[in-house]
Amino acid sequence: MAKYPELPADLQKELRETAEAIVRDGHGLLAADESTGTMAKRFDKAGIENTEESRRAYRELLFTSPQDIPQSISAVILFHETLYQKTKQGVPFVEILKQRNIIPGIKTDKGVVKLSCTHGETTTQGLDDLDKRCAQYYKDGCRFSKWRHTLYIGPLTPSAVAIQENANVLARYASICQANGLVPIVEPEVMTDGDHDLETCEQVTTDVLVAVYKALRDHHVYLEGSLLKVNMSLPGADCKKEYTPQDVADATVRCLSRSVPAAVPGS
Repeated sequence: MAKYPELPADLQKELRETAEAIVRDGHGLLAADESTGTMAKRFDKAGIENTEESRRAYRELLFTSPQDIPQSISAVILFHETLYQKTKQGVPFVEILKQRNIIPGIKTDKGVVKLSCTHGETTTQGLDDLDKRCAQYYKDGCRFSKWRHTLYIGPLTPSAVAIQENANVLARYASICQANGLVPIVEPEVMTDGDHDLETCEQVTTDVLVAVYKALRDHHVYLEGSLLKVNMSLPGADCKKEYTPQDVADATVRCLSRSVPAAVPGS
């Protein structure tokens, strides 16, 4: 069997150290990657006009919060617009985060498009110019990225086609990110819409994660320099059967232990 070239040792080291720093004990990620449309929904409820300045002011409030924030937050996922915004004093948000020992990252997917000949399933887009964007994001201070796709449980979904297509897209995304120095966060999310039971969600999530990590392996992704953002195993929002928190915890841990390689930081 052919031996494929690996990432340079110094790049592997940088990716691994970044990934480990993001998931270090007692810390979590702050998701500040809401799109302009999502921000509009939030501002509407508060009677705030959705302008670039109002979005900038909101993000500044988050990033300059009390000084003990770095004791709990290791990294922040940014939206493209936010990456290039500054405080009122003219300091780039990226620099504010770095000064507080918080790692800046960026959302890189561009939303979903329909998969033809499926029951309304989708795939995530954004690969076409990803290499160029990742190179620029690294130059502008980002050290990780995030890419999300969603799968829904129904009588005929998720299909094998949707699972495999999205696994391959995640793997290609991860490979491109690592080549440009960014730690890829892969997020295959099984949604809670529907009336499925806990056992079904556990099985579907396990199948999805197995497919994702098979694709990552096929694309020679350096697992020690990658991260997983995953859904819990949960019954559907309309499920009539009741489960305890312990049931959910057991199903989630069982799913992850069976499908996520130990090489992945935080696993």
